[in-house]
Amino acid sequence: MSDFELLEGAPVALGGPRGFAVTRTLPNRERRMVGAWCFLDAYGPHELGDTAGMRVGPHPHTGLQTVTWLVAGEVLHRDSLGNRQEIRPGQLNLMTAGRGISHSEESPRVNSGVLHGVQLWVALPHADRDVPPAFAHHADLPVVALGDVTATVLMGTLGDATSPARTHTPLVGAELTLAAGASAAIPLDPGFEYAILALDGAATVDDAEVKPGPLLYLGSGRSSVRLGAGPPTRVLLLGGEPFAERLVMWWNFVARDHDEVVQMRADWESRTPRFGEVLGYDGPPLPAPPMPLTRLVPRGRIRT
Repeated sequence: MSDFELLEGAPVALGGPRGFAVTRTLPNRERRMVGAWCFLDAYGPHELGDTAGMRVGPHPHTGLQTVTWLVAGEVLHRDSLGNRQEIRPGQLNLMTAGRGISHSEESPRVNSGVLHGVQLWVALPHADRDVPPAFAHHADLPVVALGDVTATVLMGTLGDATSPARTHTPLVGAELTLAAGASAAIPLDPGFEYAILALDGAATVDDAEVKPGPLLYLGSGRSSVRLGAGPPTRVLLLGGEPFAERLVMWWNFVARDHDEVVQMRADWESRTPRFGEVLGYDGPPLPAPPMPLTRLVPRGRIRT
């Protein structure tokens, strides 16, 4: 058997107890990160029906990039830089928080009635964590054939395809699409660690099986992995150089120590210019939760 690790996700409601349901597999009890990928929420497929769908009011971020990728449906992004961008399947929304930004996410009023996708964060290294905030929408991403597998490269490089999205550490993110019965060897960088999330269908990864829900951690030191499918299948491949820095992750902030988080929270609650203002969202900003009673401790990529 392969020495892969199956990381089970936790159910989370975005925006409060009655919020939009997601499954969070990063950070995980066993592993906090895969490369610089430090957060992974998967949602759907949700039939929206008469509901409002996704509604996540304005909220702040620091020290990270947000990556939005859809399998089905639409999400409307607004941010404090004045960007308003609807994203659809096959497109990438990449927001770099840097020293501070705020944004909202919601299902547009006119929508296809279904929502299925992932929201990820990439931790910024110390040298870049206070860069000016930025937003980019990539409607056309490179696609490469890897045997019977078709790969759309969101970030980084896979095979001969390199995404135009800006990265701050060596990493890769790609959606791999397999027809029924397809199989192929996927090239990997031995210096990267990798994980695979099934978006739909069911995949075999070497001799392990992965279905939607948990994240399959592959480890590092591999030059390839064999991917196969029974039914038509889509998976998300994440990888990167192991992230050596110790981080504090609390609420929507990535920081380096407790006192930084205290200041970030205070800046958001007092509405300082640091996070700007999101215009056009029909609802209030999200309040920050209370600080924990104990000091937040910086931690590495593996929980110890």
